[in-house]
Amino acid sequence: MKRLKKTKHVIYLLIALSMLVIALPRISFAGGMDWVNIFGIVWVLFSLLIVGAHLHFILGVDEEKKRALEAVRRAKLRQWEMKLLDKQERNESSVI
Repeated sequence: MKRLKKTKHVIYLLIALSMLVIALPRISFAGGMDWVNIFGIVWVLFSLLIVGAHLHFILGVDEEKKRALEAVRRAKLRQWEMKLLDKQERNESSVI
């Protein structure tokens, strides 16, 4: 299932890159800031955003982040357990 998702994102990335490679030479950025040039700039920025999003998913940055956050969560849970055990031991020793 995970491999299918990555394959899907690779295909989408290749489509976005091919659209960018085909369209970029046809977009003229010379001639001032008229509506056509503004549209071309926005289109290129949007396509680069799409390429970046797919690369982000393919490289697995979210998975690494989830693992790191899970490790932090487990460490905090262990600390809380140790504090509770220490508190419990102190209460038991003071009762005796």
